[in-house]
Amino acid sequence: MTQATPSPIDLLAAYWTIAGDVYPCSPSEVSPFPLEARAEAAARVGWKGLGLVLDDLKATIARVGVNGVRNILADNGMKYFELEILADWYKDGELRASSDQFKRDVLELGGALGMCNLKVCASFADPGPADFPRMAAEFAKLCEEIDGIGATVSLEFMPFSIVRNIADGLAIVQAADQHNGGLTVDSWHVVRSGDGFDKVAAIPARFIKSVELDDADEKVVGTLFEDTRFNRQLCGEGFYDIPGFIGAVQQAGYTGKYYGVEMISESYRRLPLEVMAQRAFDTTMAQFAALEARKAK
Repeated sequence: MTQATPSPIDLLAAYWTIAGDVYPCSPSEVSPFPLEARAEAAARVGWKGLGLVLDDLKATIARVGVNGVRNILADNGMKYFELEILADWYKDGELRASSDQFKRDVLELGGALGMCNLKVCASFADPGPADFPRMAAEFAKLCEEIDGIGATVSLEFMPFSIVRNIADGLAIVQAADQHNGGLTVDSWHVVRSGDGFDKVAAIPARFIKSVELDDADEKVVGTLFEDTRFNRQLCGEGFYDIPGFIGAVQQAGYTGKYYGVEMISESYRRLPLEVMAQRAFDTTMAQFAALEARKAK
């Protein structure tokens, strides 16, 4: 295994990147690898942050307690900690009640563990059309609550949801106008939505709260929702111009402390944990090197 070396770029392994053989909306989203093993594998390679889904965090807390989780993250040099993904925060009735309970858990556990960012999305089941004014008002309230624990809230637009692209996401976060609220700008979702990198570069920097890097083949396999869960590629191993995407994010003025990497693939997630951690890290760092090489020409 390659020895980790100091780097000016800090990378965060989004949950699915090293969770193992689980995927979004699988029967259980709890990783088969204990958090200790994931954090240790990440630290050996050079990752500086981890993302978790709430169910996985709760399962770990049931085993080692909140202090145990805090120690695992600290002992392995994880400077950044994200939680995901909150849906239905703009609805009424039973769905909103469930969403509010999720939010309370995030405030309690995320606050205790120093969460830096909460990822949120529009529910995949929403038939639409999107009520952007309502979503903006509810997003503003959510940001105010999460600000109480010193974290940001990033809305992830997804082309298979009712908040499908950069324009849709900006319609919400700009109207909400919260200092800690903005977008998760994920390369997979940007390209699959049909947005060009010029639109990424034009996003006001204050509304970029999270950046995620991942790649894909040129053609969608199955539905968009199937493609995003089963067929992503490591950075530089697909069709996307990942150095160009990073350059567009930097042109927008993004000055966040880290970049996330979100790899979700049916074949990749069955690799050994150490292999997943190493390959995702190395292929992503190569994209930053490629971008610097372009700038030097």
